[in-house]
Amino acid sequence: MNVTPQTHDHIVKSYDDELKRLTGELQRMGQLALAQLEAAVDAVIARDSHAASKIVHNDATIDALEHEVSHDVVRLLALRQPMARDLREILAALRIATDIERIGDYAANVAKRSIVLNQSAPVQLVTALPRLARLAQSLVEDVLDAYRTYDANQALDAWARDEELDEQYTGLFRELLTYMMEDPRNITPCTHLLFMAKNLERIGDHATNIAENVYFLVHGTQIAQARRKGDTTSVLPLDDPR
Repeated sequence: MNVTPQTHDHIVKSYDDELKRLTGELQRMGQLALAQLEAAVDAVIARDSHAASKIVHNDATIDALEHEVSHDVVRLLALRQPMARDLREILAALRIATDIERIGDYAANVAKRSIVLNQSAPVQLVTALPRLARLAQSLVEDVLDAYRTYDANQALDAWARDEELDEQYTGLFRELLTYMMEDPRNITPCTHLLFMAKNLERIGDHATNIAENVYFLVHGTQIAQARRKGDTTSVLPLDDPR
């Protein structure tokens, strides 16, 4: 069957529109996840259980968008049979959608923990969470912007900064352990804070996953160097084995 130039142009335009719709869905997902993260930390600081409950409930919106993206990706793969750069773009969208959905889950987890935390007396180290959250939020903002603009250098820069987030998390981890050892009454609330901090650290990991997918989308290759990790909580010298 011969395809006229007009038909070919229509097919190309239709395909481009579908890709724009896909990336638009991802941008919307990303903005919702960022809003959830910011609101969760605000709920922790304000000890606002009602706001935290709304955040947990709103996580379903991000989940629904992720299902839409997955459906669109399957349809594009089946109908368009993309190759090369187009195929990378569609597969990157699927992977990025999964990472954004997990970021939303972790934000909701922070909110859930805050509801339980509010049943205890205020803990001084709650104020350390916003610093960790701001850095995690900055990483997510940067990788989403890099995806929007196809900026591999911006993605690589954010990818490298995850080490700073890991180091901040390790510092907070140590502080919380010290706080618990000083007074056993702090064990329960500090345990919840430890889980919250770990959720924020994991958000940074998913941001680096997005950065790696942006880099692969632009260059068609993986980032050459290994990612440096600043999270040493699994090897803290709490006991001297000597």
